[in-house]
Amino acid sequence: MRFLALTPNISISQLLGQSYESPQLIFKHSTRCIISSFALKRLHACADEESTCWVLDLLSHRQISNDLSDYFQVPHQSPQLFVVKDGTLLGSTSHEGIDCEFIAACYEK
Repeated sequence: MRFLALTPNISISQLLGQSYESPQLIFKHSTRCIISSFALKRLHACADEESTCWVLDLLSHRQISNDLSDYFQVPHQSPQLFVVKDGTLLGSTSHEGIDCEFIAACYEK
């Protein structure tokens, strides 16, 4: 899995467009939260080579988090993971639900 920082210069429409080429994961990360750090560590352990995981620093870019929640109609949580493929949200989860098994289950939909 390729990890990239999600910053204001990347739009939701760009992420959706890229999801037609490969799955796009969006990880809302609170850099001050140990649960979030553990969730990010679990993501790094996934052997998914085709996906891109966008890591959103919630402390620096809270508006992007709000925009994502509004767009996908999913209440904000932290940490939180969105799985997007072919322009569609396949699933979202938070906290201890963020793991490789969740991602694999989303891809099977």
